[in-house]
Amino acid sequence: MFFIEPLRRWGAGFLALSLAACSSSVQQRDPTALPLPVPTLGSTSSGERGRSPAAVVAGPKLAPAVASRNWDEFRKQAARRLVAASPQLSYTSAAPDVLLAIPVITVELHADGSIRRMEVMRHPKQAQDTTQLAMDALRRAAPFGDVSRLPKPWKFNETFLFNDDRLFKPRSLD
Repeated sequence: MFFIEPLRRWGAGFLALSLAACSSSVQQRDPTALPLPVPTLGSTSSGERGRSPAAVVAGPKLAPAVASRNWDEFRKQAARRLVAASPQLSYTSAAPDVLLAIPVITVELHADGSIRRMEVMRHPKQAQDTTQLAMDALRRAAPFGDVSRLPKPWKFNETFLFNDDRLFKPRSLD
């Protein structure tokens, strides 16, 4: 019985804080902005190391992407943009001999380089959360620059090389 009174006071304080937070002004969200979902945590039961959501923050403000002359140039620019948009989740050193996961994603673009659709071409058998991490990185890096002068279809593939720390390197940078 002596536990009930502290819990009652704590609950009343929590309720007051919740109501105060609800009554504050609500910021309007830009409807055209892409959401930055928090990646799912990896399983730790099989020895895999998960990344905490607190470790994932929005990347730096990216400069506008420039139009590429061909698809090879575009893929390299897109890979550099992926690393720049997610510096805390990527690496640029040589890929290890044994990788944790290798998801492959096809990205279909609008003429302005924004993402129209993504399709997973290869799901890794282990560390399946890396597929979502890769898709989130692509969303953060978009738009990739004007592709209207490149031959259709406006699609490109990116292979993500994940190391044991769940950091990725775009295969296009190898």
